[in-house]
Order: sequence, then structure tokens, then C-alpha cells
Amino acid sequence: MNMFCYQCQETGNGKGCTAGGACGKTDETANLQDLLIYTLRGIAFIADRIFNANRHSDTELKRKTGVMIAESLFATITNTNFDPDRIAGFIESALSQREALKAVYLKYYKDLSGLPESAKWSASGVAEIVSKSYSLSVLEFSDPDLRSVKETITYGLKGLSAYAYHAAIMGFYDDSIFDFIFAALAKTDNSAPMEGLLEFVLETGHCNLKAMAVLDKANNETYGSPEPTSIESKVGSRPGILVSGHDLHDLDLILRQSEGSGVDIFTNGEMILAQSMPYFKKFRHFSSHYGNAWWQQNNEFASFNGPIVVTSNCIIPVEDAYKDRIYTSSVAGYPGVPHIGAKNGEKDFSAVIEQAKKLKAPAPLNDAPFMSGFGHNTLMSVKDKVIALVKAGKIKRFVAMGGCDGRDPRRSYYTEKALSLPQDTVILTAGCAKFRYIRLVKGDIDGIPRVLDAGQCSDNYSFLVFALELAKSLGINDINELPVEFDIAWYDQKAVAVLLTLVYLGVKKIKLGPTLPEFLTQYLVGKLKDRVEVTTVC
Repeated sequence: MNMFCYQCQETGNGKGCTAGGACGKTDETANLQDLLIYTLRGIAFIADRIFNANRHSDTELKRKTGVMIAESLFATITNTNFDPDRIAGFIESALSQREALKAVYLKYYKDLSGLPESAKWSASGVAEIVSKSYSLSVLEFSDPDLRSVKETITYGLKGLSAYAYHAAIMGFYDDSIFDFIFAALAKTDNSAPMEGLLEFVLETGHCNLKAMAVLDKANNETYGSPEPTSIESKVGSRPGILVSGHDLHDLDLILRQSEGSGVDIFTNGEMILAQSMPYFKKFRHFSSHYGNAWWQQNNEFASFNGPIVVTSNCIIPVEDAYKDRIYTSSVAGYPGVPHIGAKNGEKDFSAVIEQAKKLKAPAPLNDAPFMSGFGHNTLMSVKDKVIALVKAGKIKRFVAMGGCDGRDPRRSYYTEKALSLPQDTVILTAGCAKFRYIRLVKGDIDGIPRVLDAGQCSDNYSFLVFALELAKSLGINDINELPVEFDIAWYDQKAVAVLLTLVYLGVKKIKLGPTLPEFLTQYLVGKLKDRVEVTTVC
């Protein structure tokens, strides 16, 4: 066994990947990611003692540490960063930040003897880092139930860290999120016992709710609240740049730097959110949405003809058809693919723009249009109408079918489910799972579309806000009394964070598919059974 990873839905044979990942990552990258998380646990232990136990008041240091941990955890989410050199670089940066924290730690403690090994280890170069990485494994938690609880918390932290990081780079913070990351990640250290861990499972869901809220605030205040928009898939005669991932800030930079260049800017995957935001619509060269869920990108990137910039997850193993015109930015990375990083706080996309000018216009995909942009502000504006339709029996139920798509053929369940729903049912969706059915489900209920898409995975927050407000307006104290069914598709760790948020909010019945996570043991499911019943579609 060269590695072990079971964090995603497509994990090898449903048990765990041991010789290269189903996602395409090498054992070297997988092991370096394990070492990065190990190192972050040690840093979190120190930060927890500094900021939580002793209330150290240096907000700048807290945020610097919190953002560093969040960015690093984000880089280990499935299909985000395949580049072992970049992961080793994250480890080197983490070790450097750890030493700065130790100096503060010694203001409160007489020596470093109380630190776990994860906070003490060191390396003099990349070779030693790589060697160390092969000595670690998720399987070091020999008790499968202890491993289940710790990894569930860790994967939830990865998901919420992605949201917190996106917000932070736009200047929006909730410092309580960092306090929790420090405390929870420290609790998942190899040396930590089971005692007290279960409460952190629920609190991870609570913290993710905060992370989704601060990202929602960042997006809405920076780029305007999403508005109902017809999502087109049109191409013209001009060359284009395709922007994929979730980082709206990078899209903003690309649009501003490409103004007047004769190059059009297209969105792909979950960058679809930008199509419904007022700020982006003002750019005359901001074109349409090109493509579907992440796993179809090899065909779509090939036919696009122009450069592609992947700003976060999801990137998959790069094929020859477009390998000379793909770039990564932010946390994304892939071996041999040029990375556009920040220098003195600025990013320069001029090389991408210049390459685009020399390439052909995108080939048409001929995808049918559909509606998106139903964030919570839009939903709240029609709340009274929705309540009236519910009371009149015209809307009998809502089905929340947000989440991630993937390659598992059993995901056809979501298409079949959407098409089988009666005309009095409204689908609530966000994330890339929607591409399975959003062009197929037609019609509306007295002007309310039968599919309401909020945008990215983090925009499941909009439906939670709306559901809670709907319950309040209907005089319902228990979210489970609402006519809402939760049928969630999962693939990566962002979906794990959303799942934990639903559990935290008290949702009693959740259908999760196409399969249950391998890292959930019967012990953990049993401990949660008084709060939630999680079933699967397969």
C-alpha cells in the first residue's frame, strides 16, 4: 500500500484508494497532503492554546494563521491540487508560520514540552518533506471509529475552509470561524482521544453555516445579489477565455484585465453564479456559460479552443487536447500546468489574454438555456407568494437536490427523480448536481419556476435561509414539519460540510447519494441516530 485516501464518493472500490487516487492524484501527492494536514493539526494545537485558551488579542496574527490553514485545507479537497511541488510548498509555508506562532506560545508557556509531535517535526528541504510524508497515513488511527469521527470532522473543516478562504480574499472575515478551526483541527491530531470529539461533529456543521454566511455576504456585497437570469450557451466569432472553479475574485481580475482586448470571457462549471450577478453583467465582453459539471471538462475544454483558467476545484487529469492552454490560479494546481499566483497581492493574467488572441473562437455546445440566480434575496422577495401557494395546495412540497455531480453511473437517479416529480413540486438546487436535470424539468407554478437554482455549492445557504424564514412565517417551530425533502448528492468535502450543517440544524431525514461515505462507520451513524436518519439512494 503506497497511500490511503477515502475522502470522496468515488474512492477505490468503495473502500479507499491505495495505489493512486480514483481522482487521478499520485501516491506522492496523496502522502504530501496527509503530511500537510498532520502539520496543520500541530499548528492548530498551538493556535488553539494562544487564541482560545489564553485569548491572545493579535487579530492580524489570528487571521494570517487562520487563512493559511484554510487555504492549505482547501488545497487538499478532491480535484483541487494535484501538484506535489505545490503541496510541498504549502508544507514549507506552514512550518515557517508555525515557528512564528511558537514565539507567541512561549509567552504563555514555559517551554514547548506540551506540544504534540505534529507541532515539533521539522525538515531541512523538500527531500526530507517527501520522505516524512511516506511515514504517515490516515490509517494511523487504528481504531476505525476514532478514525471515522476525526476524518469526518477533518473533511467538514476542509469544506468550510474553502468558503472561509474565498470570503477572506475579498476582505470578509468571521474570526469565530478561525477559533473553531484551531480547536477542532487540534482535536483531530493523532494524539487526541475520542473524548469530547462527537460534539465537534455537530459544531463543524454550525461553523460551516457561519462560513457559508460570510461568503454569501462577501459575494452579495461585492458583486450584487444574484437575480433570475436566463443562462445561455452562446459563442461568437471572437476568441475567448474560459474561467472555471469558484473564485469570483479571479474572474473579476480577468474581466478587468481583458477589457478592450477583443477577447470574450466565459464561465464553466460552478462559476455559473457570476452569470446572475449584476456586477459581472456590466462587462460587455462577459459572455455566456460554457459547459456542465466538472467531470465533463475534458470534452468541453477541448472544444472551447481558447485558454482555460481553473481557479479552485474542480480540475481533473489534463489531456493533450488542451494541455498547452490551461492555467491554474488560487489553490488549484496540476503538474506541468502554469500557475498564476499573486505577487505583491496582484495577479497578472496577461499571458492568458495574449494566448487567447491567437486562438480560435469556441466551438458551440448547443446546450439549451435555463434559469438561475435564485439566491435568498430573490426568494425572500416572493416569500409571501410561495406561502400562499403552499397554503392553497398548489405547491405541495420542495425537494432540495443540491450538491455535487460525479462519474458514478448511479447518479442517473437524480435525473430520474427530478423527471418523476409531480407538477406541484419545486426543486431547490445549488452546485453542479443540477446539470443532471435543470434543462429537462420544465414549467412553473403560478410564476414560480419548478427548479430554483441558487448557484454554487455554498449557495445551499440560500435555501437554508429561505426554509427557516418559511417555517417562521408559517408558524412552524421544527424545520422537519416543512414540506421539504432533502435528497443531497455528494462527491467532495464541501458536500460533507453541508451535510453536517443539515445535521446541526436538526434535519431528521436526509437521503445522501449515490452512496454513503466510506468514512462513516456504524458507530458514528449510531451516535447521530437520535438527531438524524441518513439513508442512501443505492
